[in-house]
Amino acid sequence: MYPAVPDEYQKPVGQPSAPPYDDPPATGIPVIPPPSNYAYADNSGAPPQPPHPYIPSGSAPGNWSTGLCDCCSDCSTCCMTCCCPCITFGQVAEIVDRGSTSCVISGLLYGLLCHFTGCACVYASFYRTKMRQQYNLPETPCADFLVHCCCECCALSQEYRHLKSQGFELSLGWSGNMEKQNRGLTMSPIVPHGMSR
Repeated sequence: MYPAVPDEYQKPVGQPSAPPYDDPPATGIPVIPPPSNYAYADNSGAPPQPPHPYIPSGSAPGNWSTGLCDCCSDCSTCCMTCCCPCITFGQVAEIVDRGSTSCVISGLLYGLLCHFTGCACVYASFYRTKMRQQYNLPETPCADFLVHCCCECCALSQEYRHLKSQGFELSLGWSGNMEKQNRGLTMSPIVPHGMSR
């Protein structure tokens, strides 16, 4: 009733069938991941990350560019921070977050927290901590939370001045600073001389 199955397709019972063809031989250089206990140069146990595209310039890592009470060195920032700290905070937060939150959203959230709870300094102190970690800055003159609770305007002004000393133009925001940096890195095209008679 059914056609007979050829012998080559029949397999004996209890024996695994061999694959119809062999895998091709492997070529190239084998890549073996490092063991989990491998120590990298920074002893963190994690592979090194590529450098950040924005190369900071200005003060050396490990030091604030200005002191907490050096508000006279940048009077315009100090006045803006005293009158409307949400603007200064929003600009600082956008740079520290590397553009993941906008100046408007951060400033608005800061303003709402300040208006309804009076505890916007707690929110701002998280950004001071994050900024210190990015630039390897010391926690001076005291803990970040206390700096913002006691001297909110001075702390925001200091953070603004430090980012400014690192080459950021805070009014441009993160994307504006990246465009500015990319324009500075691109070379102008070489224009060939015209035909001379």
